[in-house]
Amino acid sequence: MDFGLIIPTLNAGRWLPALLPALASQSARPSRFVVVDSASDDGAAAAFREAGAEVIIISRAEFDHGRTRQLALDHIGDLPLVIFMTQDALPDGPDSFAALLAAFEDERVGMAYGRQLPRQGATAIEAHARLFNYPDRSTTDSSETLVSRGVRATFCSNSFAAYRVAALRKVGGFPDNCIFGEDAIVATRMMLAGWLKTYAADARVYHSHAYSLKQDFQRNFDVGVMHADYAELWHQFSLPSREGLRYVRSELGYLLRHDPVSIPSALTRTALKLVGYSAGGMYRSLPDGARLALSMNKAYWRRQAKAQSEWSNASA
Repeated sequence: MDFGLIIPTLNAGRWLPALLPALASQSARPSRFVVVDSASDDGAAAAFREAGAEVIIISRAEFDHGRTRQLALDHIGDLPLVIFMTQDALPDGPDSFAALLAAFEDERVGMAYGRQLPRQGATAIEAHARLFNYPDRSTTDSSETLVSRGVRATFCSNSFAAYRVAALRKVGGFPDNCIFGEDAIVATRMMLAGWLKTYAADARVYHSHAYSLKQDFQRNFDVGVMHADYAELWHQFSLPSREGLRYVRSELGYLLRHDPVSIPSALTRTALKLVGYSAGGMYRSLPDGARLALSMNKAYWRRQAKAQSEWSNASA
């Protein structure tokens, strides 16, 4: 099956000893392999070139979750399918790509994303997040399930996802100037346009994060900003309040069995996530300095400030 592979990177060197052999061992090999590197200073870009990747260098200030992926997509040309990964996602065996691409045997599928397993040494809180969000059973979502499942039906992850390029282009590609969630935005647009989104549980990578309390707050602030910025997509669907309650119940049960000492931390995180999400949803009423402080994606706000300054100067 003819496809491309795209990975945005920043100082990916510490993952390369495991990642490069895992990519080279895949039974399904990409026709084009493109890395968009944000001015790494650890030699990773050269290592990717040696591994056969076409490397595009951008400045760190230029990186944008949507625009950067669109840049790579435009570079890769007319391939029918493309897989996106992040540098810290490690394929679980040689058939991860093949299992993900198998979803496109159904011509109605516009995108598919794979299962993310907890990394080695993951905390119980970290492991539960992956087990809850990435179960062992494949599912498919459509415009119909958007109504029944709400925003939960838009869940997906570009840490390991594939797209039918024609479908992606028909919905306008990846959004420009996007703080976060470019994958969910595209998935929603695709489903509203009649395409299917598939979760391929047999396509597995190891990928998880041990976020600090501050990072959990900041990440959810950015999710709130994204939902506010793209409210026209979400207003007709229920937001994730019911799903959040289900997650908390599941997490507490998991921690009771595996790491009860972590329960106070989990409850604190839940409160911070809620506050962060709510604050992100009303970001327009916050001063610029507060937005920058509360967000994980600080480069986004600096670009916004720069663009506003340039517009003001041009209008003066």
